[in-house]
Parts: sequence; structure tokens; C-alpha cells
Amino acid sequence: MTRQEALNLVRQNVKNENSVKHMLATEAIMKALAQHFGEDEQIWGLAGLLHDMDMEIVDWKVEPHKQGAVAADMLEKMGMDKIITNAIRAHNEATGKTRDNLIEKSIYAADCLTGLIVASTLVLPSKKIKDLTTENVLNRFKEKSFARGARREAIASCLEINLSLEEFSEIGLKAMQEIDQELGL
Repeated sequence: MTRQEALNLVRQNVKNENSVKHMLATEAIMKALAQHFGEDEQIWGLAGLLHDMDMEIVDWKVEPHKQGAVAADMLEKMGMDKIITNAIRAHNEATGKTRDNLIEKSIYAADCLTGLIVASTLVLPSKKIKDLTTENVLNRFKEKSFARGARREAIASCLEINLSLEEFSEIGLKAMQEIDQELGL
């Protein structure tokens, strides 16, 4: 599947533009992590882009275990590589998929980092991601009442991929800054 085909699939299944932007942000971070680790940027990017493509198909509040699993099943029927579908399952603990390798551990941490970075951007006077620093992100991470939906334990799991919170935040922030226009930030 090409990146454009994946993006078309996301747009067919997800109508909320902020949700699409979240998937674009996750894609950017996953590609940056792949580059950092010397992994396949296309595979990692596709996992990030497609990870929530079922978010409007599944009522994750009622059946949290299906979010990610439904997307992975859909993609497997289309012939998608198991590396990608397993990563998509692993991004959501509720699926029961353990995080067994680097891509699976990375997507789990990256998924929540996007929300923290967006929220940290939106409280800046300029509301521009280019003005956000890694130090800002780290300071907001420490504020437990800030961006409560950005699960700190998931973000902190970056230690499982041998990245400090500072290194992980820096990689993620730079990746999202590179697509600021797509993100509308």
C-alpha cells in the first residue's frame, strides 16, 4: 500500500479532521523514530498513519478492545504486512496485544506524545508549533493536570526503546514541526 492509498483509506473512514491530523502527527513521529533507529520509514510511517483508522467505526468507549484490532483486521484482509497490523494492535493496550518489538513499543509511546505536543502548542501565545521547545513539552509533561488525555505512562514508555523522555520529546517535536502546515499548527 502506498502512502497516498493509506491516506485515502484514513479519509474514507475518519471524517473528524483533528483525528486525521493526529494520525498524520503519529505518522511523522514514527517515520522520525524509524530514521533514528535505522528502520524502514515507509513501514513505520504506514503504521502511524493507519493506527486509528477505525476510530469512527468502533465505539471505543463501549468496546475499547476493538479499537486498533478492527483496523488491523481490515488491513490484513487487504494484504497489509503483519509488522504494521501488529503495531496497530499494540498501540492500544486494551486489544491484549503485547508490545514485543521496537515498532510496537514506539507506536505505543508516540500515540500519546502527539496529544501532549498539540496541547502544549495551543497554550502558547502564538499557537505555533515552530515556537514550541522540547523544554516546554517536558515542563507540560510534569504538569499532571495539563492535557490529561495524554497518558504520561505511555509517553514515558519511551524508556523501553532506550530513549530518554527528553530525546523522545525532541524527536517527536521536530517531526511534527516539519509538517506544521498539514497539522494547522
